[in-house]
Parts: sequence; C-alpha cells; structure tokens
Amino acid sequence: MENINQQAKELIREHLTFWELAQVNYAALEKVQTRTLEVNGYPVILQFNPERIRSSAAKIDKQSLAARPCFLCEANRPGNQQWIDFGEEYQIMVNPYPIFREHLTIPIRAHLEQRISSRYKDMLSLAEALTDFIIFYNGPKCGASAPDHMHFQAGNKGFLPLETNWRKARKEVVFSSGQVTLFALRDFLQPMFVLVSADKEDAVVLFNHLYSLLPIRAEEYEPMMNVLVWTEAGQWITCVYPRKKLHPACYYAEGDANILISPATVEMAGVFITPLEKDFRKVTSGDLQQIISETCLSAEEMDMLISKSKSYSL
Repeated sequence: MENINQQAKELIREHLTFWELAQVNYAALEKVQTRTLEVNGYPVILQFNPERIRSSAAKIDKQSLAARPCFLCEANRPGNQQWIDFGEEYQIMVNPYPIFREHLTIPIRAHLEQRISSRYKDMLSLAEALTDFIIFYNGPKCGASAPDHMHFQAGNKGFLPLETNWRKARKEVVFSSGQVTLFALRDFLQPMFVLVSADKEDAVVLFNHLYSLLPIRAEEYEPMMNVLVWTEAGQWITCVYPRKKLHPACYYAEGDANILISPATVEMAGVFITPLEKDFRKVTSGDLQQIISETCLSAEEMDMLISKSKSYSL
C-alpha cells in the first residue's frame, strides 16, 4: 500500500488517455456550471452536471437491482477499466461519472450489500493512505446507486465546502477522552456529528457507539447515514450525518414543483448536484434548506441523539 496516493492519481491520469468514457466526462466536468448559494449562513455550491442523472435517477428497489448487472462487480466492468488493489478486499477505480476533478470508486471484490458497521476501520485506513482525498460513504438508502455492492468513494480535498465550514460552526463537545473527541453541530447546514481522533482504535470504538444509537427502520439492516473521513494534521476527521429520508417531496413532485436533487454525501457536504438545467436555473436557498430539513434529523431528534451519546464512556 506504499505510495497508494500517487498510484491513485496516476490511475486517473492514465484512464484519461485511453478510456473514452472517462475522457469525455472529465473534460465535460471542466465546463460544468456552478452557482454559489447560502444555506443557514453557510456557502454551498450548486453544480449543473448532466452526466450524474444516472445516479440521481437510479432505481434502487430490489426488483430493479436484481434486473441489472452490478457495475461494480469485476465481471461486468468495461474491459479497459483498470484498478489498484488495496489490501485483500478493496479495489480502487476511476469513477467515470465524476463530481470531483479526481474521483474514485472503491468497491470490495465480493458482491455484498452496502454496510459500514464492520468497515469503518477500513475507511480510516483508506483515508490514511489516500492523503490527498476525502473518503465518503453513501448508506444503502442515503444516495448509494449500487446499494447491493459494498463500496466507498473518494474525491480530492479542497472541493467540498464542509472542509472549512465545519470549523466555523458552533460545536458542542459530546464526549472527549485522550486522543478522541465527538462534537455535535446542531446549527450547521444540517444536524451532524464530527469525530476527531489521533487514535484509530479509539475512533472505531466511538463510531460504533454512535452507530448503535441510530434507529434502524423496519425491514432495513442499517441506520440511515452519510459518512466522510479525511486526515488532517495527524488526525482523522469523521463527519456523520444521520438521515431519516432518502428523497424530499420535490423529487417526486410534478410540474414546476419538481426538483431532481437526490441528497447523498456530497450534498450533505455542501455541493448540490443538479443533473437537469431547469433545476440549476431555478433552485433557491430556500429550496435547498427544505430538502435538507426533510431528509435530515429535526432539532428535537438531534437533541435526543445527543443526550443518548453523552452517556458514553470509553
């Protein structure tokens, strides 16, 4: 795993020379239109990215998943797509439908469902190796377009507003011991937790505790959440967004009320992807605030979760 960060960057560069799909979509990314809006006092980016329609409009019901070949399985990938092995389980690949100028998908070899409960430590290891990237996880009902195949994604640092915005927000210390601290952000873009740790094992224990407090809906196997991890100044920064809904009402609305924004981790971190130009032109700060309020925890739900979290001891 030595120099994996540079190998990943080189993998992207190589694919831009011989993989036409990646060439076209990364070139198009240079021309995407953006708008800057303010939500709850924080700047966010609206990105018009037509190629992301595949993700935003993806059908993830059991019947639809069963009817299509899994695009993350090795047997179904394009013949010219290459990857880097990370440990025995993971494969680092170029994402051919980018949001970031350096965008990776990191699936496991086996076709197993999207589930972070036993793999958060792997996420920390990926962040430790891919030092120029942020690692992120879309839960199976929180933006993952392949919830039937466990995977992370990674994007270059310096792009997501979250990276700087979270430090400006008012933070409440929920738990602190030794080299690990859990913060709650009540008044951010949306309620969230930030786990800061210089010790990997302590981070895993505290994350597992937080995970255990989140509700699991009937007929589901995992709490709804989006997670990001990156390294900074010798520490792992983990952002956890508890969720209560996949899509806002506007996603299903008809006529002028329809807005095709499907919030996933990137949206939670402050970059809202609009695959349709009509949405890019018309969306307001109020629309984004409404989307967040419908899909994330309410103030009361966050208060209850914080109260439960404070009963913890490492």
